[in-house]
Amino acid sequence: MFFSPLEQFDTINLVSLSLFNFDISFNSVILPLVIANTFLLLLVFFYGNSFKLIPDFWQILLEKLYLFVFNILDQQTGSKGYIYFPFIFSLFFFILLCNLISMTPFGIALTSHFAIILYLSLSLGLSIFILGLLTHNLKFFKIFIPECPFLLMPFLIVIEMFSYVIRCFSLAIRLAANIIAGHTLVYIISSFIVNVVSIKFWFFFFLFFLIAAVLILEIGVAFLQAYVFTILVSIYLSDSLKTPGH
Repeated sequence: MFFSPLEQFDTINLVSLSLFNFDISFNSVILPLVIANTFLLLLVFFYGNSFKLIPDFWQILLEKLYLFVFNILDQQTGSKGYIYFPFIFSLFFFILLCNLISMTPFGIALTSHFAIILYLSLSLGLSIFILGLLTHNLKFFKIFIPECPFLLMPFLIVIEMFSYVIRCFSLAIRLAANIIAGHTLVYIISSFIVNVVSIKFWFFFFLFFLIAAVLILEIGVAFLQAYVFTILVSIYLSDSLKTPGH
């Protein structure tokens, strides 16, 4: 029987429920969402007020990630963006956890589902746009007016507006496409190894290093995509915080 490499991204109902003819089933997409949020809550609960003067390994790791995300925000927004650091830090951890959960056996790649990630990116884009309006009022629309000859201005304004809107979609597509490509590659290589091992078992010892290298690469991609998503959101946030036209 042939199994598609994309079968791992199918949505499966784990618990079927309905309320007033509305489907509220608990499916495989909601499960990693619950796990990621539960982990974040437990992290805040256990480490919120219990940092040690001499930190252990996990506290050192958390502090390094804290400084890493803080430096991202500081480089892009400066002191104006410090107030949004808790949100940016939570966003980075959420994307990272979802990516890492998808690497576990039978894990669901939440960030590969366009509906979820597109909803997240569009919500972020709209929120950042509203923040720009609240910060600068109508002067915020100056970001769509480039310095150019008057005859070219109507065309370039349309292009600027289109590029501002499309970046929300590119934010989601970039993340989902990379996760789908990586997991599909792991599936294909794993299937190849299983087929080869069924012929000659001793091939396994050589091919094991291949799948291990790909898995290590995927873990690196999980961190990289969380970093890219976070830094792009910080750049978009900077556009709304800085003075238009500068």
